Amino acid sequence: MSRAVLSLGSNLGNRLAYLRLAVNGFADVLVASSPVYETAPWGVTDQPDFLNAVIVVESDSVDEWGWLRRGQELEREAERGRERRWGPRTLDVDVVTVDDVRSDHPDLLLPHPGTASRATVLIPWLAVDPAAELPGLGAVAGIVETLPAEELAEVHRRDDLPLV
Repeated sequence: MSRAVLSLGSNLGNRLAYLRLAVNGFADVLVASSPVYETAPWGVTDQPDFLNAVIVVESDSVDEWGWLRRGQELEREAERGRERRWGPRTLDVDVVTVDDVRSDHPDLLLPHPGTASRATVLIPWLAVDPAAELPGLGAVAGIVETLPAEELAEVHRRDDLPLV
């Protein structure tokens, strides 16, 4: 059994529709989905705000590479462009964790690098799994407590935008 945490983001076009495209693409293995959050862009800040969510998926037949391939296929379906690192995108599907798998392969770093400093991932993850653990770093709730208040303030729950 393989259980993965995937982060979803979109800041171009119909952002909610792109997040829903991703959720529907994982519907056969979906365990849980977080609420939608609106967040300021991270990395490259001269771009529109993002909608973000986290989903938990599980399968007997999918490993970490399979989760990556499925996410990339959904990004292609959303016609995601990759002109600029951390730039605007229709859909971003990141593999955050897969069980306790560690990977330093350049195409699949696990746990996903930077997760521990990104409220845009941690807050939705905590909403879907209050007991979440980031492998090697501990409880997500404890990690969130260490983030700067100004970063936490930029993550706004959007209950008016149902994901499922």
